[in-house]
Amino acid sequence: MHQQIKAQIDRVVSSGAVYADARWYPVEEANHLTMWNGNLKHASASRESGMGVRVLHQGAWGFSASSDMNNLTGLFDKALDNARTAAERVTFPIRLAEKDAVQASFSSPNQIDPFTIPYGEKVGFLKEMDQLLDQPGVTQRIVRLTFMRKQILYFDSEGSEIEKNIIEVFPSLGVMGMDADGAAHERTFRPSRLGDTRGWETIDQTLFTREGERIVRELNQVLKAEPCPKEDRSVILLPGIMFLQTHETIGHALELDRILGYELAFAGGSFVTLGDFGNLRYGSEKLTARANATVTNSPGSFGYDDDGVPAQDNLLIDKGILVGAITGRQMVEEANATARKPIFQGSSGANRATAFYRVPIERMTNINIDPGTDGTLEDIIKNTEKGIVLDGDKSWSIGSNREQFHFATEIGWLVEEGEITQVVKNATYKGDTLKFYNALSAVGDESTWELKYVDNCGKGQPSQIMQLGHGIPVCRFDDVRIGE
Repeated sequence: MHQQIKAQIDRVVSSGAVYADARWYPVEEANHLTMWNGNLKHASASRESGMGVRVLHQGAWGFSASSDMNNLTGLFDKALDNARTAAERVTFPIRLAEKDAVQASFSSPNQIDPFTIPYGEKVGFLKEMDQLLDQPGVTQRIVRLTFMRKQILYFDSEGSEIEKNIIEVFPSLGVMGMDADGAAHERTFRPSRLGDTRGWETIDQTLFTREGERIVRELNQVLKAEPCPKEDRSVILLPGIMFLQTHETIGHALELDRILGYELAFAGGSFVTLGDFGNLRYGSEKLTARANATVTNSPGSFGYDDDGVPAQDNLLIDKGILVGAITGRQMVEEANATARKPIFQGSSGANRATAFYRVPIERMTNINIDPGTDGTLEDIIKNTEKGIVLDGDKSWSIGSNREQFHFATEIGWLVEEGEITQVVKNATYKGDTLKFYNALSAVGDESTWELKYVDNCGKGQPSQIMQLGHGIPVCRFDDVRIGE
């Protein structure tokens, strides 16, 4: 098959294409299990395979995909025909940034392939967790396990050949209850990535038991708590909500295709312009953010993107100043041409597709914030006169260009003169993106840094769901409106 694919790439290039690539998925499979109040509510297994082909001809892309590997000639011809048709209507001829040819492989680190574990053992874990969560105050209990495995072989006309074998494990616990007013509340747990592995061995019974007991305890505290006050306070965001803040107002806002106006209808644009790079003060000097696809163990670490570009540690915000974006080979060339100056020096290796039948687009890798020098969570609380500690993503609303936001959290702890005083429910906060990040007054040290995963990031039309991570420390922001 390898030789057949390379022969087809050579053939379409000899037929007039300036570039071609193919992504062959010999296998991609997923396993989803959900237990709800002791009942196995959902259990599914899916498996698919196929190939996606891109052809660049006279400044336009042509794409074709199929799960039938018996007619590669037809598959490649269709991509070339589509490119020829698109070339008749192209307004900005596509060019690709330079890259080196790569012959390499990547495998995500894991010790035990979850697809080798019998269903009985997986369901047994769900049952044990469900029984643990079945306690007073809990009216709904949800335990989920999701496993993914894919093999991707990439070839292009520039001489790259890359094989990727990726396994992902996404477990979660959730409990819900009703307060005295009949309002529903929830508390959830999704483990942070620890160590250098991501197989079945990450389902640590001791960890889930401890954290399951914690979320039940905190849910019952919320059910009895007073409502969050409506006022301005310093907001201390734990990684369990800071990851989403980063995702929505740094990650999505800095995707280059969005900045260039290619992502508007489905998930909004971006307030960032090409003239902002190197100039815009995105946040205070305590804010350094990066798209780091070289983190050892994360869904946002994949070795090589779907342009065949190696994973990189790409600086986005340097001590508050915007310096970089989430980019692929096509968009950096268009951005530089539009700005009439070299803003970007090649692709940052962030072009990815969710499946063989989708085209690669700029996607977040691991959008991380560097740890700071303001100590532990306890140190930050001690140095906060009037604040609130927040955790858990409950709901969120984002401005059409990521310029504003409103987040509801699962739990809040009021802070008065350096001490936590009480739990509050319905804790929310809101702000303007740039004003908020410029009010960043404390960033926790490495002891507060956690890598949180995202298994359902949506983007594109038709929709593409992607997996990634966020390495986040505890962060404090001053003069933030809460409770509304």
